[in-house]
Amino acid sequence: MIERRLQAAHLRRIFRAITTACSDGFRRERAESLKKFVVDLVLIAFAFVSSAASGQAAPTAQATTSGSAAPPAAVLDRIPADQAAPRSDHNSMAAHAQLLQKAKQGRIDIYFEGDSIVRRWGATDYPDFLANWNTNFYGWNAADFGWGADRTQNILWRLQHGELDGIDPKVIVLLAGTNNVGTEPRDEATVAEIVRGVKAIVDLCRQKAPNAAIILTAIFPRNDNLAVMPTITQINARLARIADGTKVRFLNINDRLADEDGRVVEGVLNERDKLHPTLEGYQIWADALKPIFRELLGPPAAIDRAPPATGDPSASRR
Repeated sequence: MIERRLQAAHLRRIFRAITTACSDGFRRERAESLKKFVVDLVLIAFAFVSSAASGQAAPTAQATTSGSAAPPAAVLDRIPADQAAPRSDHNSMAAHAQLLQKAKQGRIDIYFEGDSIVRRWGATDYPDFLANWNTNFYGWNAADFGWGADRTQNILWRLQHGELDGIDPKVIVLLAGTNNVGTEPRDEATVAEIVRGVKAIVDLCRQKAPNAAIILTAIFPRNDNLAVMPTITQINARLARIADGTKVRFLNINDRLADEDGRVVEGVLNERDKLHPTLEGYQIWADALKPIFRELLGPPAAIDRAPPATGDPSASRR
């Protein structure tokens, strides 16, 4: 970690030196264009360093005109969905450190992994959702390890960097991929890539937690753009083939969240973003999960030994 930070700092110093020279030696418009190009080279190099440090193949990437924080969506689009990539912003790194500590606490029999849809359910900064989580899962030692806006690449990176190490859960609930889909329909190649990304997470979970049954959850419907629903349907059909019915089970509750055309049932998704579940949506998911938990773990105990819930680190600074 220290070595990667030093390398990233060195790249930033190179960037500053080059952009200063550009500003001094070129006309303003040419300097701005070259600055953006150099930004992307720095971001790609950062992703390369992170992948190399974790023992992964270097990601295939191309320079873009994006100048946003590393690694921005445009850069992640160039990193295959089945290769690990970090979220290097301060808040994501703080959340990662928080989840590493959480992994060492209490007893975890059910491990939830995914993006913000997973995260919000068991998060201290969403108290109503957390109350629903406790009502449904208390006594089963369930812990939430989701993080908002993560793509499959980011989840892989977190798992590779310790968030599942030493836990040995009996059940892993996984929901991932909607952030790879985004708000636009995807072509066949991208559909196949996203499936490979989710499968890579399943494979890594099986490697790190060989005794766990994995409940692979179908990507939920989203109506921020109804045109993406055929893409989600295609991905879910392929994800179902990953399941073997024992070690990996596929759970699809989308017929309870949306109609056959993909239009969501009123009240199950957030009205503003049409992506994240409401309490009603989470309860539908819980009602589908609990019979599986009872089958695999028996009834919930009178005492829960899961680690304390965590939340968005930035929420405490607001």
